[in-house]
Amino acid sequence: MEKDFVEMINVHRGIIYKVCNLYCHDEEDKKDLFQEIILQLWRAYPSFRSESMNTSWMYRVALNTAISNFRKESKKPDRKSISDAEFQIPDMNFYTDENENMNLLNQAIEKLSEIEKAIIMLYLEEKNYNEIAEIIGISHSNVGVRLNRIKIKLEKIIKSNES
Repeated sequence: MEKDFVEMINVHRGIIYKVCNLYCHDEEDKKDLFQEIILQLWRAYPSFRSESMNTSWMYRVALNTAISNFRKESKKPDRKSISDAEFQIPDMNFYTDENENMNLLNQAIEKLSEIEKAIIMLYLEEKNYNEIAEIIGISHSNVGVRLNRIKIKLEKIIKSNES
């Protein structure tokens, strides 16, 4: 069982990295969340019945862990680190239009709720509505409704950031 679990994690660790990057900005927080997700996957592994794809199951556990962790962290007092922006150091990276558009999209996604982030991440990962519904735990039709609302919300956020 342990060998199968380790192999599955190694093959699909990108799922965990994506979730960690979506919900954490600090490198140490990402590492902590990664470990917490692995722990939760290990705890849940004996009850995994292979009724769904293992990637869908991993997404579900990872997202639930990340959202739970986010809620716990939001109750703690704010930690603030000193950033380059506070020192008014100019950014020396010159972005292409594509990277700039990705930055705008990522900034907009940051303003979404935890569940909206999860849904749009899965959509951008080219998961179909059935897979998203199974991972998030909502109906197929609700996925479509929420995605439409998220797209509209992202468009408004991006437009307001451009002005």
